[in-house]
Amino acid sequence: MWGITPACRLTGLSRATLYRRRTPPAPPRPRTPRKPPPSALSEAEREQVLQLLNRPEHVDLAPAQVWARELDEGRWWCSESTMYRILRAAGQSGERRSQATHPARTKPELVAEAANQVWSWDITKLRGPHKGVWFHLYTVIDIWSRYVVGHLIAAYEDGQLAEALIADAAARERVDPDQLTVHADRGAAMTSKTLTQLLTDLKIGRSHSRPKTSNDNPYIEASFKTLKYDPTFPERFGSIQHARQHCEAFYTYYNHEHRHSGIGLHTPASVHHGAAGQIREQRQRTLDAAWAAHPQRFGRHRPQPPRLPDRAWINKPDNHDTDQFTGPSATTQPDSKS
Repeated sequence: MWGITPACRLTGLSRATLYRRRTPPAPPRPRTPRKPPPSALSEAEREQVLQLLNRPEHVDLAPAQVWARELDEGRWWCSESTMYRILRAAGQSGERRSQATHPARTKPELVAEAANQVWSWDITKLRGPHKGVWFHLYTVIDIWSRYVVGHLIAAYEDGQLAEALIADAAARERVDPDQLTVHADRGAAMTSKTLTQLLTDLKIGRSHSRPKTSNDNPYIEASFKTLKYDPTFPERFGSIQHARQHCEAFYTYYNHEHRHSGIGLHTPASVHHGAAGQIREQRQRTLDAAWAAHPQRFGRHRPQPPRLPDRAWINKPDNHDTDQFTGPSATTQPDSKS
């Protein structure tokens, strides 16, 4: 009584769906192998072309060179593109000449358990008064205490300036021979002969980051971020004297007033010079008095100030026995608010 169209409209079903369900599509026919075109080379001819390309006089040449040389000798084998296809099928389409190999760079693994054991240094650029004018900030930091042991600002990057900076810092800190290791990246100033000779003369160890691996020098990068994200950091410096005054004031604040989260919220100077233990004891006495006066505000455990770190790492060694230093306050890594 009902036709297909009104019945589908009444039930909300598409007519195409109805017809498709009534007559399902036939299974696909098996694909017959495609016949090679008349211009295709036979397997024997392809093998001859491959042997031609692998001859000693041709093994270091591009297929275009082989094709042209054979044509000059009065021999035509196939087109240049066919030579490429034959090499690609044989897995020989990559660079055929001998390539220089470089040994893998060793990952630097450094640990500091006290001040003046591992220093990290780098150079960052500061915007000058005009576009294209930059000042270069050299900074040396102790990774265990986060104390900036030396810095300078110059108009250019130079190895002799780096040598003078590290020599002055080593003399001021009274570094003994074979006590200190200085870590840096692989910039021109960091690998200069003058600096290398200075470190050799002072018997200071050298360590360098792997190429294009910023994580190998994290402490100095974090300190630069702290400097440039400070609210007092200007968009541009009016002169090199302006940059020197600002950095001198900032690093004085950083060393003596800034409470660093990576060293138990102590100042770098107090940790570097050994006063942090007494300050922590004073903090504990203050917390004990607060706990005695208001125990209900502290829960079930007596409050304690943050612990001082025992070690600071650059790429924590995998084979080092550090089970007793696995707590978050026992070993330190730089954070974004250094």
